[in-house]
Formats: sequence, structure tokens, C-alpha cells
Amino acid sequence: MKKLRAKADGGMSKADFERLAHFRYQLRRFLRFSEEVTRANGVTSLQYQLMLQLKGFPGRDWATVGELAERLQAKHHGVVALVSRCEAAGLVRRSISGSDKRRVEVGLTSKGNECLRRLAKLHRAELLSLRCESGVPDPAALRAR
Repeated sequence: MKKLRAKADGGMSKADFERLAHFRYQLRRFLRFSEEVTRANGVTSLQYQLMLQLKGFPGRDWATVGELAERLQAKHHGVVALVSRCEAAGLVRRSISGSDKRRVEVGLTSKGNECLRRLAKLHRAELLSLRCESGVPDPAALRAR
């Protein structure tokens, strides 16, 4: 993909705006797909995102509520409520840490793992189809600006 080009005055060109607008459009299409496919599979988009962050958490198969709040870019109390809803649906479990009794570890249940596996396959296929047709801006080029 072509890198974003700065005008001599430091501004952005029309092509830069077109690429950014197209990227935002593709991102919104993917998010809408996610909202629809998760709903059709009996969970909310946020529940899917929580399960994905648990499964994809670096180095272990659980996370604390604080870590999940950071990964979801959400408030702590909102994630507590989300974990409670997921727990009630049988998707996650909470347990007291073996090494620190003050810490609560959140992990996926077998039902949560199965639901996530099914949804992640659908999301991956959609993401791959979008990559074929979109010119996603190069993150390194954006950082360089």
C-alpha cells in the first residue's frame, strides 16, 4: 500500500484523507459484522470481546478484571458487570488466585471456549475478506507523521 504523503506545508493530501476514510469505513464494516454475528450466536459484541481478550491474554489463560478493563478500554466497574453477565451465561468463571487471595482470576469455561472458537473463525474469515479489498494504512507510516 502507498504510504501517506505529506504536502510541502506539512498538511495531508486528498489521497491521505481518502485512504483514512476508506480504512475507517472498512473498520466500521467489520465492527458491524461482529455485532451482527455475535448477536446471531446468542452473545453480545462485548461478551465476545471479553472472551477474546481472555483467550488471547499473553502468557496465561486468565486475566484480572483490571487487566481486562485495560484491554477493553473500559471502566473497572463496567467490566465487573460484564464479567458477571458472562458468568451467569456460563461463559466465564471467577476464582480466587492461588498465589494472592486478594486477586480474582477470570477464565473461560468450556462453553465459553466453544462459543469463542466458533465466533473467532467467523471473525477471522471476515477480516481476511476485508484485507483483500482494503488499503489499510501502514501503522509505521502513521507513527512517522
